[in-house]
Formats: sequence, structure tokens, C-alpha cells
Amino acid sequence: MHNVPFLDLHAAYRELRDELDAAYHRVMESGWYILGREVEAFESEFAGYCGAKHCVGVGNGLEALQLILRAMDIGPGDEVIVPSNTYIATWLAVTHVGAKPVPVEPDERTCNIDPALIEAAITPRTRAILAVHLYGNPADMPLIMKIAQRHGLKVIEDAAQAHGARCQGERAGVLGDAAGFSFYPGKNLGAYGDGGAVITNDASLAELVRALRNYGSREKYVNIVKGGNSRLDELQAAFLRVKLNHLDRWNCQRQSHASYYTSALAGIGLLLPDEADNAGSVWHLYVVRTTKREHLQKSLKEKGIDTLIHYPIPPHLQKAYVELGHGTGSFPLAERMAEQVLSLPLWPQMSEENRFRVSEVIRSAFQEEA
Repeated sequence: MHNVPFLDLHAAYRELRDELDAAYHRVMESGWYILGREVEAFESEFAGYCGAKHCVGVGNGLEALQLILRAMDIGPGDEVIVPSNTYIATWLAVTHVGAKPVPVEPDERTCNIDPALIEAAITPRTRAILAVHLYGNPADMPLIMKIAQRHGLKVIEDAAQAHGARCQGERAGVLGDAAGFSFYPGKNLGAYGDGGAVITNDASLAELVRALRNYGSREKYVNIVKGGNSRLDELQAAFLRVKLNHLDRWNCQRQSHASYYTSALAGIGLLLPDEADNAGSVWHLYVVRTTKREHLQKSLKEKGIDTLIHYPIPPHLQKAYVELGHGTGSFPLAERMAEQVLSLPLWPQMSEENRFRVSEVIRSAFQEEA
């Protein structure tokens, strides 16, 4: 009986070894390692993939969101609406520019921000809505955009988990005013280190982000704004160019595994994930919910099956945000999700044997409890 890891990152390298090794040698032989041809080519290719006019490669997903907010001149005294149910990086981007995150509870079915609750959170200080495509499932962007237009707000997509996801036929990245992507190794499109990108159709925003990522400079030693250092490097760009060619196929494999889980785990008492209407999830994570999470996770671990919790503590209950004064019970739905969610093993190259074993152990665990 073999173990089932939560994620096998080595599988992609084994599959693409020759292409990735060739990309490595191409960069090393070039002698140019920062903001060169590989980054330029990747920016063009990823923009085209998303259906966008502009892509700016940056250091990571958090800084992608932070640079978008800075380019939109959002800062101290401003408020940004965020999901209460998300990874803390969404909130950190807001506080890093000096603005205040204003949480809104999720939709029970999709776990994404509930558009029906957004307008009640808007104040005269609100400047933007930061919508997260959680687990690879797009938020209800058409409705969010209508709300934003009514109130004169910007809309930013946190697309860190949603490479290739679609909403009404359009890919994540072009559903709002700008989007931040992460290329952390475990993402659907993952690098071999940190990396990120800003996607937008706004030429002036893209140009400002290009300056902000590189010390505030468009021309060497000429600094137009107080920028920072957040640059996607040549090696990671080269690796990402290789992987981008396989992303749609890998997403299809993820969808196949998710469909299998949904069928195999039906009717046993688990709350299974659901795609948003008119949306195509890319199943970055397959997240079930149960009040018996501890028992289920223990049963899986005993059988050598790894699981993770995304995420065990919602941002408003983290010590990092104690100054906002959101105590236990402030956002009960996000808190309940944090107590119930469990992410099952899923990666493109996952074998049919592995997904069968995961499903069988889960079914057995629930039969034991019955």
C-alpha cells in the first residue's frame, strides 16, 4: 500500500524534463538574468493566453496585488472590500499600501465573496473591490462589476489560484480592471521559485506597474516614482513559458480528477465543492466540508494520504489583524468554513489508482462513523 502525497511537484518536471532543461540552458548561455528576453516573451505570451493587452512580470502574487493598488493610487484613508474567506495575502496587499480591508462574507455554495452583501459594506471611503477566485473557481464577476460601476469603484482580481479559469467565456485576468497572479510552485501555472504577474487592459496602469516593480524607473537611473524591487526573473520566466504550453491540458486533467471525486464521494454526507454559474473552475484545490474533519483527516493520514486545510484561521482572527477589532463571531460563515474545510490530493499527473484510493478511504471513514 503506497502513500498518496497532497501534491507531487516533481511530476511536472519528470514530464517536461527535456523542455525545462533546455530553457535553463538557454537562459544560462544568454548571460542576461534580469528583465531580458525571457520575461518579455512570457509577458507577451501570458497576456495573449489571458486575452489581455498587458502583462507585467513581478516578484510574487502578493506584490502583484500591492502594485496594482499603488498604481490605482489607493492608500491611507481608503477602504478596499475583501472576502472574509481567503488567504491572508489578499488582506496584506491592502494593508501594505496603507488602506483598510473591509471584509464581506462568502457565498455558501461557492465559498467566494457574496455579491449580495457587497453594497452594504460600501462607504464614502471605498475605492475598490478585491475579488478572489478561491480554489480556482471564479467569483461572480459580472455582478461584481455592475456593483462597482454603480458606485464608481475599481475591481481587482486575486487570480493567484485561477490560471485559465473562465467566467462567461472570458479568462480570469480580464474580468475586472486588473488582476494579480502568483506563480508559486504549487499553483496551476507554477514556477520553480517565487513569481507573479499583473494582467490588465489599462495601458497607463501597466506602464506605472512596470516602473514601480523596478525602483520607479522606466529608464535606467531615471526614477519617476518611489518604486521597489519586484521583478520576475529570467529563469522563472523561461520555465513558465514551457509550462504555459501545457496549462490547458493540465487544467483538463484537474477537471477530470475533480469530476471523479464529485461522483465517487456523492451521498456520503460530505459537502462537495460546486462551480459558480456560467464559470469554469480550474480546480486548483478540491475542498470538501465536514463537521467531522478531524476524524476524516486522521483516517486519511493513517492510510498514508496527505491532506491540507485551506485555511484554518480566517484573516480577521489572525493576530496580525487584531487592531481591526473583529472578534470571534464577526464573520461566522468564514469561521465555520475554516472549521470544516479539507483539501484532498489533486494534481494533473495524479494516477487513477491514487484518486480511487483517496475516495475509498473517505467512504470507509464515513461508514465507520455511521
